[in-house]
Amino acid sequence: MKDLREWIAACEREGELKRIKAEVDWNLELSHIAKLNEERRGPALLFENVKDYTIPVLTSAFTTERRLAVTLGLEPGTSMCEMARWWMKAVTEGGLIKPKEVPSGPVTEVILREDQIDLLRDFPVPKIYPKDGGRYIGTAVYLITRDMETAWVNLGTYRMMVHDRNHTGIQIIKGKHADMHFKQYEKAGKLMPAAAVIGCDPIQFLVSSTLVPAQVSEYDVIGALRGEPVEVFEGELTGLPLPAHAEIILEGFIDPKDLREEGPFGEYTGYYSGKKGEEWPKQVLHVKRVYMRRDPIFWVTTVGKPITDTHMIQSLNRTATLWTDLETMRVPGIRSVFIPPQTTGRFWAIVSLKTMYPGHSIHAGMAVHASSTGHYGMKGVIVVDEDIKADDLDRVWWALSVRYDPRRSTELIKRARSTPLDPALPIDARDIGSKIILDATIPYEWERKPEEIFLDEEMVKRVKERWGELGLD
Repeated sequence: MKDLREWIAACEREGELKRIKAEVDWNLELSHIAKLNEERRGPALLFENVKDYTIPVLTSAFTTERRLAVTLGLEPGTSMCEMARWWMKAVTEGGLIKPKEVPSGPVTEVILREDQIDLLRDFPVPKIYPKDGGRYIGTAVYLITRDMETAWVNLGTYRMMVHDRNHTGIQIIKGKHADMHFKQYEKAGKLMPAAAVIGCDPIQFLVSSTLVPAQVSEYDVIGALRGEPVEVFEGELTGLPLPAHAEIILEGFIDPKDLREEGPFGEYTGYYSGKKGEEWPKQVLHVKRVYMRRDPIFWVTTVGKPITDTHMIQSLNRTATLWTDLETMRVPGIRSVFIPPQTTGRFWAIVSLKTMYPGHSIHAGMAVHASSTGHYGMKGVIVVDEDIKADDLDRVWWALSVRYDPRRSTELIKRARSTPLDPALPIDARDIGSKIILDATIPYEWERKPEEIFLDEEMVKRVKERWGELGLD
């Protein structure tokens, strides 16, 4: 799958996409239709008649497991845990695949120079929530930047609010990879080349929002998951490798001296963030070139309260990278891993473990919090025995009720890296938070373990054979 159009066609074949032909207003109406549809676990939506514009808008791309499976080229019906395991195997066993340079691609069909650009005139940028501080051109977007010293190319997802006709804000949080690059250019007193991609092979957006280790390019991970290299061309202004099959690319520079307030914005936590005067000023992309197809598709995610496609994306990619982390850290006995979308796909993880020695469950929980995926923003880990799958939330709750003792089974870490988007922390003290491990396993060292109830296997077999006769199909 090279582009967004192949993905749309695949979803239509599976009955997973609905075209909306009635006129819809970009101002709140489009996002509210999408959000209500997402709460009903409805199909992806392609709005073909957006007020004042001719460009269609895609929303709700990843709000079901079926569409995530379509994105990965797996059978619809594949569970989140199974998808994450497939991802982990593809990356750890198949090896990373570097991008392939090509002269150009469909995204270069139309090129606008700086004096031709007017972002709000040209693109159906929505206003998503009532108290948003502006119209966000970047919600389903990734930003391309490059390390000054090593030439490592990073793809990262950061929200982008339109300031004027060719300037967009970028919320680059401290410690993120683009922030590392930004600090290099700031120290050198130079403009930082950057490019924002809107509309692409959806696996590119999926990976761009993933916690990939520093000095590893997301392009290489995408290649591993696709089994072939991403085709890129060299940007006219920046020399950055740009995806040839994208829908829209905004290319330009970030000036370390140009920082502006932006927001508020209805974030994935379900709360607004970025109230003017209360948060740090944000970087700005000075857009000098726009590349796009003649008939581009504009892609949006509603973000907001769970569960939207943002949370499904974070659930899948963080589950996959956490499982990869634990695999490469050689933590034994891992049976399955899950970061539920209900936790915004970020704040809580569940690990199913075959315990093999005293303290093994705490070892696994501490490894999660020390991992590339778990050290940032994650608040808690629940460890369960191997008889419970990590994504079986009914059984996880059961384990917390009958295998967990608060005094014995709780470990607290008082000072750990948090996220400035966590509304549970004071707005002026969000760099540092706390973490917890809930050990819902039966202690390995107990000689007398509680006796669990199991059904009689022969009777189970007999009952299943009579299932149709009993009228229970």
